[in-house]
Amino acid sequence: MARVAYFDCPSGAAGDMILAALVDSGLSIDRLRAELCKLPLRGWDLSARDVDKRGFRATKVEVLVDEHEHHVHRSLADILGILEGSSLDARVKARASRIFKRLADAEARAHGSTPDEVTFHDVGAVDAIIDVTGAVVGLALLGVERVHASALPLGGGFAHGPHGRIPVPAPGTAELLRGYPLVDTGVRAELVTPTGAAILSTLAEHPGRMPSMVVRTIGYGAGTMDLDTPNLLRCLLGDTAAGPATETVVQIETTIDDMSPQVCEPLVERLFETGALDVVLAPVIMKRSRPAVVVSVLCHRDAVDRLVRVLFEESSTIGVRWSEWSRARLDREIVTCETVYGPIPVKISRLDGQVVTVTPEFADVVRVARERSLPVREVLDQARADARRLIR
Repeated sequence: MARVAYFDCPSGAAGDMILAALVDSGLSIDRLRAELCKLPLRGWDLSARDVDKRGFRATKVEVLVDEHEHHVHRSLADILGILEGSSLDARVKARASRIFKRLADAEARAHGSTPDEVTFHDVGAVDAIIDVTGAVVGLALLGVERVHASALPLGGGFAHGPHGRIPVPAPGTAELLRGYPLVDTGVRAELVTPTGAAILSTLAEHPGRMPSMVVRTIGYGAGTMDLDTPNLLRCLLGDTAAGPATETVVQIETTIDDMSPQVCEPLVERLFETGALDVVLAPVIMKRSRPAVVVSVLCHRDAVDRLVRVLFEESSTIGVRWSEWSRARLDREIVTCETVYGPIPVKISRLDGQVVTVTPEFADVVRVARERSLPVREVLDQARADARRLIR
């Protein structure tokens, strides 16, 4: 059996709503506070209380912060340093770091800078750091192995931020939600915050669909705003059957015989940017013995239209076909491991909670090998061996 969390978000998502839903699902606020005290941060505390949202009971979690901490601006390096300087579990630190890196990437794209140049305003404050790290800690304390989430309501209208009056969703939030299933419920308010978007878009494996599961507990996290409908985020905790997860994916294909090979690289890059799970190019011989290439794209159902459009725009094809396939996949995650060559990201897959494969990220292996004038194979073997000793 694998423990699963499904976040149902009819009114949107924010970091504090996710945290509150986990607490309402059975997460001990005292255990959560004790773990978060491992962060080198001062001047904060956690509170949890019952509230009423349009006739429905829910939990409201608040991060109580000293006034001056609300105005502290931090860079990505500052936040990653806080996480690395903590005594939290390595997997928790790695997951939280991934969320903040995605936040920095999104803000950099929105503002035309680089992730290292981004200065977090609200997201860099203590309460946001506690919300994001607390969500990761809470999932770990509840034994959650896989996260799923519903589609998110887009929201609308305008909001006030560090850059003045901006449209909803905020540019950084919109960047985070690229490839994520969205719906328009007609509500003109900021329903999805940057922290909520970052947490769910980073951790949710198959956004938009609830997995097959036996529900054990249900928790409700309250939002701050009062809307015409209950401003709640619901967390369903349960179990799935043991073994690899099964799912339905779509395979999109087209065969091309009249396109320059130089165009293949930007085509593949854009397909991945648009939501492809995998892209394969295979040489074939067509009618009249013409050499050609079959472009195969694997994706979830909600990405089919976008990816078909990319194929028409970026290649010379005039026809595309697709079909649904069932597949089994192992749980996997990226963890940064300390090796004799320094930190290297490693992809880990598990079956029934047991490690099956440990694969260092090849681009990082090549970078280290070049920096140290070593054979790539030597660095790859050593990094894998070091990672296996550290990972359980």
